[in-house]
Amino acid sequence: MNQTAERVNGALILAIVAVATVGGFMFGFDSGVINGTHKGLAATFGVGALGEGLLTGALLVGCAIGAFSAGRLADVIGRRNVMILAAILFIISALGSGAAGSPVLFILARFIGGLGVGAASVTAPVYISEVTPARTRGRMSSIQQVMIITGLTGAFVSNYFFQQAAGADSTADIWGFPAWRWMLWVQVIPATVYLLALFTIPESPRYLVVKGRDDDARKVLTNLFGATAADLKVAEIRNSLSADHRPRLSDILDPVRGGLRPIIWAGLMLAIFQQLVGINVIFYYGATLWQLAGFSEADALRNNIVSGGVSIAACIFTILVIDKIGRKPLLLIGSAGMSVALFAMVYAFSTGHLENGKDLVLEPNMGIFAFYAANAYVIFFNLSWGPVMWVMLGEMFPNQIRGSALAVCGLAQWTANFAISLTFPSMAANLGLTLSYSFYAVCAVISFFLVSKLIQETKGKELEAMEG
Repeated sequence: MNQTAERVNGALILAIVAVATVGGFMFGFDSGVINGTHKGLAATFGVGALGEGLLTGALLVGCAIGAFSAGRLADVIGRRNVMILAAILFIISALGSGAAGSPVLFILARFIGGLGVGAASVTAPVYISEVTPARTRGRMSSIQQVMIITGLTGAFVSNYFFQQAAGADSTADIWGFPAWRWMLWVQVIPATVYLLALFTIPESPRYLVVKGRDDDARKVLTNLFGATAADLKVAEIRNSLSADHRPRLSDILDPVRGGLRPIIWAGLMLAIFQQLVGINVIFYYGATLWQLAGFSEADALRNNIVSGGVSIAACIFTILVIDKIGRKPLLLIGSAGMSVALFAMVYAFSTGHLENGKDLVLEPNMGIFAFYAANAYVIFFNLSWGPVMWVMLGEMFPNQIRGSALAVCGLAQWTANFAISLTFPSMAANLGLTLSYSFYAVCAVISFFLVSKLIQETKGKELEAMEG
């Protein structure tokens, strides 16, 4: 669409994006709330390191399945309807996980929540990219990551509040129930807000055109961009689809050379390496990590809040610059910065010694150094790979394969997330933090060269112009 011809209804677009990204908030809150419950879960269910990994990873298994299913389901029932389904799953999971009386029931409830998180994680970026103009699409899509981090930080603050209300002990009771259960139940509030708000926003116009509902799509686009631009956009979308068949999963295969299309490999690289650099070890196991490094439980939870705050600031910076300097430069800057910060953490951990044969103890100065290095790492991640991966997955694929590509990349992203989260407790216990973080640091270095080779800039390009 000719950008100069647009009469953009910025207020409406911002309102739509705000509603859609509440799913990102729930993504972050559901993912981060587990951070403060490890002690309570271990005390209640009597699990060891592997059991802790399974209780944490149950959400992520659901995320992988939810992301894979949602990518295709969004092509069948619509982007908004998938997000509504995700909101319902959030509510069921919050109630069930907080009330769980056994590890099996807890895992089931968190798995259900994971289906919602996975669905929201891939559907919201696609939806946002399909209702925003190309010149501001990066900024609008980056709000998703701000909301994810806001959700994580909200979970950290909520966890800290309940832990303090219970006398600085997450296993102690508040109103007759352990604090860790309240940490999980409180998720019902934002999930309900998300569900109700979704009924106020329209369906994606691109989905409507795919379904032959051109008049409905034109109405949505008219409200967003004006009548003239709406007619042009409907024609552009229709033309981009007219030479091909209805979307299907096999579209991700290269029709000439066989195997996956190159653009799918690029998406898979982004999805997998965003997790291999170890970011969710900080977010899921931050409290555990800092206690291993010598901080008290209360101090560890406060450290999580600080990490969340600097993450939000980094994401806001990205919103301001992503449509000016582009996606690829930010990814390269992030890979380089994370590599340095992670190796700094490795150095700090290498100076410590084990107490009781298992607990890492750092000198006070090195504990502070590790904390600052970790926050530098979080900053570089959240001004680059955090928001930019979701922006690119939402916009880099052609219309024909977008839903299928998101299904595959979402599955890969959450599978990698699960693998990293499941293995960290055992890695920390058996290999130590030094070797564990050396692995994440090496992956950050590798990601720099993969971005240089595989990623093409998408700044300012219309979705109908994407090739692959």
